[in-house]
Amino acid sequence: MKPSAIKAQPDHDTYDVVIIGGASMGSAVGWYLSQNSDFNGRILVIEKDPTFEWSSTGHSNNCMRQQFANEINVRIAQYAAEFVKKFRDNLGGDPDVPHLPIQNFGYLYLADSEEFADILRRDQQTQAACGAGTTIMTADEIGAAYPFFNLDGIVAGSRNIIDEGRFDAPAMVDWWRRKMRQNGVDYIVNEAVSIQRTGDRVESVTLKSGETIAAGTVVNAAGPRAVLISRMAGIEVPIEPRRRYTYIFSAEKPLDRELPLTIDPSGVHFRTEGDHYLVGCPPMEGDNAVDYDDFGYEDSIWEDKLWPILANRIPAFDAIRIETSWVGHYAFNTFDQNAIVGPHSEVENFLFVNGFSGHGSQQAPAMGRGISELITYGEFRELDLLPFAFDRLVRNEPLVERAVI
Repeated sequence: MKPSAIKAQPDHDTYDVVIIGGASMGSAVGWYLSQNSDFNGRILVIEKDPTFEWSSTGHSNNCMRQQFANEINVRIAQYAAEFVKKFRDNLGGDPDVPHLPIQNFGYLYLADSEEFADILRRDQQTQAACGAGTTIMTADEIGAAYPFFNLDGIVAGSRNIIDEGRFDAPAMVDWWRRKMRQNGVDYIVNEAVSIQRTGDRVESVTLKSGETIAAGTVVNAAGPRAVLISRMAGIEVPIEPRRRYTYIFSAEKPLDRELPLTIDPSGVHFRTEGDHYLVGCPPMEGDNAVDYDDFGYEDSIWEDKLWPILANRIPAFDAIRIETSWVGHYAFNTFDQNAIVGPHSEVENFLFVNGFSGHGSQQAPAMGRGISELITYGEFRELDLLPFAFDRLVRNEPLVERAVI
């Protein structure tokens, strides 16, 4: 079924929930709320770019993994994998909804020192305690499984090929948006330009088109622009846009098996991407904030960083051709690289679902459910997301996530 055109103005001047940002997180929250029979309120989602051309969602590499350092992030990833594998059923069994299989080529972290290998071993124990299929491999075992690698300097690796790889995140978000609109959610192409706050509550949101919308609860789902929205309510959050580079290339001599998403000690990562391959990395020097509209490339990022590391680690890739490339933004939480989820410590009806530091697509199912539970029941039910509460910033108690690519 082809969805109707997305309108620009809201149908009402009062909503129980106003969600600012309608990409992965905003669509997840909106859909979960709209299909919960215990929630009877009116929902507005505001998204200024419904094509997601310049959003983190639109530049996602569509990853799925459980190899995290924090138990809660492992649990969130497991929830996402189960949700995606049963996607059609979870969206009501509509035959138009596609199946979203996970392409399980796996993730492989390479360690070039015993110190880093020990970190992988500790993280593997956390993951295994949650039921993840992560195993620690020696360099010889890696070479036997993937003989195309040059493993000079590699002492060990961490691999999981169960529910780790790639899935179609844009399709997930698209169908959340379709289904919540069918469920009566007002999803508009517009922009929040101010938020009115009195004491410990936000009261309304003013749109670029001029309307002022009364709001029972406001959800900040603005991705890398989260701090711009929170400042409208007089709140600071340590979230900034940071560039990540992605190239898709073809190889004159394709590998004889799937390439796991391999994280080289240099920070460059590469994997199978359909009939081609994907390679990406952070900036060459200084992983710093950039302007919200800065999607430019660093000079020589390919020649000086990506290509030399890729060709060294996989000698068969000595003859390749770039097919396409893009620059995306992480909504990077500089405090501890973890999400900020739930209400502000002083403004009780202003909720965060922000700061995913590159993990947003795979964390969206759990976060959407969690925020919808919080709004409906006043508590988290499926997963306890309290470790991500804003209060930890006030207490200066970071929950650091090391496994950020």
